[in-house]
Amino acid sequence: MGGYRISVDTGGTFTDMVVLDPAGRLHIGKALTTPERIFEGMAGALGVAAGDLGMAVPDLLAQTGILIYGTTRATNAVVTKRTAKTAFLTTAGFKDTLTFKEGGKHGPHDYSYDYPDPYIPRRRSFEIAERIGAEGEVVTPLDAAQARAVIGTLRERGFEAVAVSLLWSIANPAHELALGAMIAEMMPGVPVTLSHQLVPILREYRRASATAIDASLKPLMQKHLREMAADLRAAGFGGDLLVSTSVGGCQDVEDLIARPIHTLKSGPAMAPVAGRAYAAVERLGGNAIVCDTGGTTFDVGLVRDGGLVYTRDSWLGQRWLGDIVGTSTVDVRSIGAGGGSIAWVDAGGLLRVGPQSAGSVPGPACYGRGGDVPTVTDAALVLGYIDPDYFNGGRLQLDPAAARRVIGRLAAEIGRTPDATAAAIMTIADELMIKAIGEITVNEGLNPRESVVVAGGGAAGFNIMPIARELGCDTVILPRLASALSACGMQYSDIVFEATRSRFTDSASFDTAGVNRALAEIEAELAAFRRGLRGADGAQARIELVVEARYRAQVWELDTPLPAARIETAADIAALAEAFHQAHERVYAVRDEGSPVEFVNWKGRIAIGLFAPPPPPEAEAAPYDPPPDRRRDCFFTETGRAATPIFRGATLHPGARIAGPAIIEEPTTTIVVYPGLSAELSAAGNYILHCRAA
Repeated sequence: MGGYRISVDTGGTFTDMVVLDPAGRLHIGKALTTPERIFEGMAGALGVAAGDLGMAVPDLLAQTGILIYGTTRATNAVVTKRTAKTAFLTTAGFKDTLTFKEGGKHGPHDYSYDYPDPYIPRRRSFEIAERIGAEGEVVTPLDAAQARAVIGTLRERGFEAVAVSLLWSIANPAHELALGAMIAEMMPGVPVTLSHQLVPILREYRRASATAIDASLKPLMQKHLREMAADLRAAGFGGDLLVSTSVGGCQDVEDLIARPIHTLKSGPAMAPVAGRAYAAVERLGGNAIVCDTGGTTFDVGLVRDGGLVYTRDSWLGQRWLGDIVGTSTVDVRSIGAGGGSIAWVDAGGLLRVGPQSAGSVPGPACYGRGGDVPTVTDAALVLGYIDPDYFNGGRLQLDPAAARRVIGRLAAEIGRTPDATAAAIMTIADELMIKAIGEITVNEGLNPRESVVVAGGGAAGFNIMPIARELGCDTVILPRLASALSACGMQYSDIVFEATRSRFTDSASFDTAGVNRALAEIEAELAAFRRGLRGADGAQARIELVVEARYRAQVWELDTPLPAARIETAADIAALAEAFHQAHERVYAVRDEGSPVEFVNWKGRIAIGLFAPPPPPEAEAAPYDPPPDRRRDCFFTETGRAATPIFRGATLHPGARIAGPAIIEEPTTTIVVYPGLSAELSAAGNYILHCRAA
């Protein structure tokens, strides 16, 4: 196996690449994403990293043993409705499962917007004459003739994928399997997703939604991943190709081709993995708020007690109005606020930022690629925070005149100066990000004041300090490779696989035999995955067992870790109920020991550790005050426009202390140290930002 390891994260604006060399050093490459042929952007980023190593791209690829790939392609396809023409097959009488969703919307009496459309249009939903009961009994036998007639219609209408989600197939999959065989016979080559194989859980809509999303992504992602793999092979790569997944790990590319739903949010899911590693190396505790500010989105996730936080309540789009993923994912919330977010004035004359983004094509006005609307990046350039000759290490020349033009036009529209307008754009972006952080912290029972912030993304350094100060977080870790935070997370990620079984029971009348049978099936599935994994011989594996539980009459469940691998005795049941009481108290600050606990879905997660993050440094660095490299006029609301010290990251050494106002320029990120705040470079080579005003 080669001595190099490469991780790639392709976002909506930039493609980030991180190369780990045999000596354990990380090298970064960054290039604009090329949506039509993803390898072109990868090749651009690869060329930057290879140049840093003094190597030719084919030589670097030939000496690379593992390449880990993460992408937003699947998420973008769902959000923009560019997925395959997909049919939805379900039990007769349940055609509106996707239409009704979970039956609500924000502001149920607000008629200014319509009830959301289903993920698959109703005209593409088909009823199958069959019925399985909740105990797995056949209530109505499958009408094979009627099913074949439906499949014939699908073939005639040219459907590209089929999603099959029958009622209670999780209790008895016979009818779904029979339908799958018929589709394979009558529509050979057309991809099919069966709900009981993908996500065997209670909750009819969530299972149906996951099945529909997965099926609709198969033609697109199969083509995308195979094309990307072929391009890599042609360029000289001969190692193992892994793809990052939404559970914060990675899997073999062929496994993801079979279940492409797990590529949704696969890039953002890696940011908390990186955040956990950086918080550990800096010895700053086990709780971290991980913020990743890219060109298109702002993603926020959590590390709690040194572990990742998972959810089945992940929506593509707005909650209730979007489409639920249904599978277990790392809990990462995304909003349309990034460096490319567009500033605009609404009908009431108020200044807004996002969610629309200029992306990479045409990009912000200052990119000089035809963009003509003001963005956060244009505002930062007008404020003096960015050196137009050093953006992306000088590889992307910015046009300050274009930024001043679009910001000036917006300033005239709202009757303010360009400086005040640019500062207002940054402040509004701050508020959007603070709200997103509040939803995943305060709303989930976590006090931001008790956490460290780990910041990443190319645009993170513009405003992470005022955001942390507003939240009451004293300390921010901003790695030198912050602009490729998700790609760095891939370097430290495990190979992760999940297995799920549905077995409803409660603490008052616990189904011991049924639950232990489900746990045995889960462990057998995890073991089979471990045996079939290539290139992981001798790697350490960790298995975590979790149940989704709730109090009786509650609607939603909480993930509760199992205290033991099997539930055998009354004491085991009591211990499991106590584990739920503790989880409920942590999130809601209340426990109800008098209520029975209901256990719904049982999950097993195996994590196979291939790559270990670096250990913390043995000694602290001696502090010193470096001289600035130069000064540049910058505007801060607190001080106005003034000559501000500028520091180049390449000239700084561990122990450097910098008081604001100041600007620190790394090749792929810029850190704005606001007045009254300060920063230092740690012994591990990360910037530690102190956000409590002096």
